[in-house]
Order: sequence, then structure tokens, then C-alpha cells
Amino acid sequence: MKAAELRELNAVELNKKLGELKEELFNLRFQHAINQLDNPGRIEAVKKDIARVMTILAEKN
Repeated sequence: MKAAELRELNAVELNKKLGELKEELFNLRFQHAINQLDNPGRIEAVKKDIARVMTILAEKN
């Protein structure tokens, strides 16, 4: 997700998005542990998305 798209969201929506991304990361790590992960690069992409959301939340506060 692009940073410009995230900046358009308010704090409540950003917190919801952060929760969704953390849940997705948990599921990806679980799939990786049991060798069912198709795209291991997705883990890094989700981590970067989480960092983007957290950065924008910090900017808004």
C-alpha cells in the first residue's frame, strides 16, 4: 500500500489497518513454519506496510 493512500485515512482507519496487517503477518509466519507459504516475499512486504502505517500514525499525533 502506498504512503499517499495511507495519509488519506484517519487515525481510526489506520489503527484498523494496522491490526489487519499484523494478523496477516501472523498468518504468513504460521504458513511459513509449516511450509505452506507460496510467496515468502510477502512477509517482507507486510512488514514494510506495518512500518508505513506506524510512521503515519506517529506523524498524525
